Amino acid sequence: MKPVTPDDKLAAVVGASPLPRTELTKKLWAYIKKNCLQDKKVRTQINADDKLKAVFNGKSKVSMFEMTKLVSGHLE
Repeated sequence: MKPVTPDDKLAAVVGASPLPRTELTKKLWAYIKKNCLQDKKVRTQINADDKLKAVFNGKSKVSMFEMTKLVSGHLE
């Protein structure tokens, strides 16, 4: 896969170096799991911390499916 470069907001979560989209997704999920951001009751919801709120355009909760769309807007 062709490497993509995260913008500054996404780089705060996954790092600034270019990486394939699959690796970016792995790093994003590692961050979510490490910080316990997956909703306990509704497992398809992600509860954003301050870093993810910047990526999620200010939203405090997004679904996994919406997350993919929002993250795409932060790739160069």
